[in-house]
Formats: sequence, C-alpha cells, structure tokens
Amino acid sequence: MTADDLDIRIDDLTSGASIALVQRHLAGMHDLSPAESVHALDVSALRHPSITVWSAWRHGELAGIGALARLDSTQGELKSMRVAETHLGTGVGRTILRHILAAARAEGLSRVSLETGSDAGFLAARTLYASEGFTECEPFGDYAPDPASTFMTRAV
Repeated sequence: MTADDLDIRIDDLTSGASIALVQRHLAGMHDLSPAESVHALDVSALRHPSITVWSAWRHGELAGIGALARLDSTQGELKSMRVAETHLGTGVGRTILRHILAAARAEGLSRVSLETGSDAGFLAARTLYASEGFTECEPFGDYAPDPASTFMTRAV
C-alpha cells in the first residue's frame, strides 16, 4: 500500500466510520494524557464552521483523518490527526498532513501550529511533524504552558 492510492476528501463527520475514528482518537488522547491536558476535539466541536476535517480513504476503508482550525486570517491549527490502526506505517499521516498544509497555503494562511503530547506515546507524531518542518514553539492561541504538551509551528 502506498499513499498514492488514498482518496482524501472533506468530511462532514456524518459517516459511522469517521465518527468512530474521531471517538477512538479522543479516547486515545485520554489514555495517554491527564484530562486537563487533552485538547482533542469531539465530533460536535470538529463540526464548527472554522474547522475543516478531511478523511483519507483507501479502497473504501477509512485510513485516517485530520483537521485544520482557522485561528485568524493568517494562522491555522492542525487538529485531530489520527490514522486507523490498520493503516499505521503506510504514509497516511504524512499524506493527510501535506494535504492540510497545501489547503492552508491555498487559503492564504501563512502559519500552521499544533499541540501534541510530550511523552513517549506521542513520539511518532512529533517525529512526523518535525520531518515536515514543524519546530517547537511557545504555547499559541488560548493554550497555556503545560508539561504534558509540546507546541510546534511552521510557515506554510
């Protein structure tokens, strides 16, 4: 399997598969982080008009999701990146990330930032983001310093 066989589309979060993956994402964040450090959004919050969610499908099966929240006219925040367990290690996360960055650029955003966990359970995510040009930064938006969080940003 390669990333070339993915169909990435805007997702309205009405399909059972998409809802279930968002719920698994949220549960996973609660498994890995203290409750006060979980900033993942539920399905209802991801439906906010300032957020676009994309889903990646491979041969009719949901492979992953990712979202972009617009913080203002120039900045966005990467939200809810999650790859389905059966598609881990196949390039889905990187492909969704690149798709979201391209969409941010096309919308005229100049910067995309993110919050992820700081412990070992989030190492793969931090490694992916760093390999795509994200660097650690101070908290942004409404975030406060948190030892359980790593903040990253990059120009688009």
